[in-house]
Amino acid sequence: MLTCMEPALDIAQSAASTDPEVGLRAVASLRALAERLEIVQVENARKLGWSWQDIAGRLGVTKQTVHRKHGKRIGSR
Repeated sequence: MLTCMEPALDIAQSAASTDPEVGLRAVASLRALAERLEIVQVENARKLGWSWQDIAGRLGVTKQTVHRKHGKRIGSR
């Protein structure tokens, strides 16, 4: 499993680079990764019956924010 994480760890280390070119590219990659992970985990939570409020609380956002972002793709269930 660690081999799957190595690219993410490399990107995270690059985000601390003193070279802005390297650091900013890494930040953009981490942002895209975080978005994909959020989608997967919100879908998992909804499949398991979690409410929008439960999901929002874990993400540190409002219920309206998480529903607006993910509701159309996942559905109201």
